[in-house]
Amino acid sequence: MNSSSDLQVGIQDIAPLGLKDLLQEVRCIPELARLALQWRQVRPSSGDAGQPVLLLPGFGASDWMMEPLRRYLIRHGHRVYRWGLGRNHGRLGELLPALRQRIQTIVEKRGEPIQVVGWSLGGYMAREIGRDQPDWFRHIVTLGSPVFGGAKHTVFHNLYRRQGIDLDAIAARIEERFNTPLQVPVTAIYTKTDGIVCWQACLDHYSPQVRHLEVSGSHTGLIYNPDTIKLVEQCVREMASIP
Repeated sequence: MNSSSDLQVGIQDIAPLGLKDLLQEVRCIPELARLALQWRQVRPSSGDAGQPVLLLPGFGASDWMMEPLRRYLIRHGHRVYRWGLGRNHGRLGELLPALRQRIQTIVEKRGEPIQVVGWSLGGYMAREIGRDQPDWFRHIVTLGSPVFGGAKHTVFHNLYRRQGIDLDAIAARIEERFNTPLQVPVTAIYTKTDGIVCWQACLDHYSPQVRHLEVSGSHTGLIYNPDTIKLVEQCVREMASIP
């Protein structure tokens, strides 16, 4: 297992994001427009067959923002579950126990491990539950998820510090979790033009089960950029075909 100092190599040199980076998130507007043009191709179907997939929204988001991705996955034959916990308010002490119960319920209902697609904080939450309950998961897809440093490596770091939140202490606790190896296969999708999360913090080169795929676009657009949605479905289908 890598030491805490090993995990900090490269991470400590990440340049912080600022207002200029956040403003670049306006790129999500043409990405959304592209999705609107292709909306007729993203029609939901019915049924309870197919690979079970749970979608987890990012910080501040809820199920409705994941709807384009949900419809696309359903159209391609997957059984897709909403997380059903309302807005992701970021209070992990409340959310993680409820999410654990949600995942366990789906796994027991389906009688098989599930795939989880988590956007930003949602992906981080999936990984951490996966550390403790790897038998519940077939595969996790993270979309722009800061797996190192947490809020420290987001555009909101100064806001949190002004509120008196010790981001360094949070980052240290996140690193301690690496003492429990991640056994679940993970596909980490990220974009180097992310205006919300430092893209370097989305990379996990310390867990052998993680592969990284780079896409072009904004952080916000990771959940409805047509190219990214297509890539997510390909990853889910690929892992579903593995015995």
